[in-house]
Amino acid sequence: MSQQDQPTDEVLREALEANGQRFTEQRAAVYRFLASTDKHPTADEVFLAVRSEVPVISLATVYKSLETLVGCGLAMKLTYGDGSARYDGRTDPHHHARCLSCTRIFDVSGRLPSEELSELEEGAKDFHVTGYRLELTGYCSDCGRVSVEA
Repeated sequence: MSQQDQPTDEVLREALEANGQRFTEQRAAVYRFLASTDKHPTADEVFLAVRSEVPVISLATVYKSLETLVGCGLAMKLTYGDGSARYDGRTDPHHHARCLSCTRIFDVSGRLPSEELSELEEGAKDFHVTGYRLELTGYCSDCGRVSVEA
């Protein structure tokens, strides 16, 4: 059974145990929310979403749960130069586009051809490449319309 076919609580329990962490209902609520959305929420947005399921959850617990999920490989943390972070429940290799106006993040399908990756690696002298993150920046269709109209 692949990870995608397993119920989310089972996937979470296995990943947490493999990393020496405990399964808690708070972590499960955070993980279920991330696994159910194609959005890339902030910790505050996750907090607001899971409060209905776990009313006593604190923002600090959400932050800790998100970091635990990232540490266990069940989520990705997308960080930016301004110190902001968004979380992605999708951990398979994929790219992102970020709107410079509304800051929403979108998944982008497609792959960078391996020959182009090799060329980039060759240009990174004295650096061992272990991965990469591609993010397109620009304006989403909603914000792009606003810019053109202004």
